[in-house]
Amino acid sequence: MTTEEQPHIFARQSRHLNLDPGVYFFCNCGRSQDGIFCDGAHKGTSFGPKRFKIESPRSVSLCQCKYSKNKPYCDGEHRQLPKD
Repeated sequence: MTTEEQPHIFARQSRHLNLDPGVYFFCNCGRSQDGIFCDGAHKGTSFGPKRFKIESPRSVSLCQCKYSKNKPYCDGEHRQLPKD
């Protein structure tokens, strides 16, 4: 684990979900099974989940590239990332 550790790019697009009110834990590392919600796959890395709260039912676009400046929400940053 280093300070230069980068998140894994799960996908180069957002995922649109309808979420009910509640507290959620967004995957910051990109290693979770679904690429969106933390499942503990970050263990052994410098990453941890980002907690966010939904107050009323709503549709959201969540970041899957892990480089959004507005996590957990997609800001289109995946379009700027270098290709593999």
